[in-house]
Amino acid sequence: MPYMILYVQYIVKSGGCTLEDINAVLAENLRRMRENRRLSLDAVARLTGVSKSMLGQIERGEVNPTVSTMWKIAGGLKVNFTALFQREQERAEELDIGSITPLLEDEGRYRDFPLFTTGDGRPFEILYIEIEPGSGLEAEPHPEGTQEFITVHSGAVEVYVDGETYHADERRALRFTADRPHGYKNPGDDVCRLTMVIFYPDRQ
Repeated sequence: MPYMILYVQYIVKSGGCTLEDINAVLAENLRRMRENRRLSLDAVARLTGVSKSMLGQIERGEVNPTVSTMWKIAGGLKVNFTALFQREQERAEELDIGSITPLLEDEGRYRDFPLFTTGDGRPFEILYIEIEPGSGLEAEPHPEGTQEFITVHSGAVEVYVDGETYHADERRALRFTADRPHGYKNPGDDVCRLTMVIFYPDRQ
């Protein structure tokens, strides 16, 4: 699958910050995590399953990785997904979803809008997701004990966990343990819009 444009931009009203290029934040965070652990690019490639050349390009801000690639990096380094593009936290933060250019998968048919990260000791992160009909995503297992909470605002979603299928449509919600292979698919004819909360018990 081709690498899609991956710019996440935030508006931080209270801090008066300007829009940020997520590639620069991602590059800085990945390099810092690797250096703090005294890992070479070869070592990170072995841990994550992402090639050394791709990791180098990400650290230099030269490439726009897909959602799947970022999940592999997060899983291999045992960090939360949004920790890869986490900024310094403000006392208050207001986001305009319309100003966020999402993380893309499946040629842009699966759109992931990261809203709030696990900064400041929060053991959870919140994502807003749009899935076109027939599209979906296969996700990497999260750290042991991680749980996901999904609320569907419109459309419908099917969640696959360890061979079991769970369904939720508009104004319904579901929870599942996400430390095993899982995935999401829109089985309907309309765009599915949902909010996902990922809870990490080891971050409490």
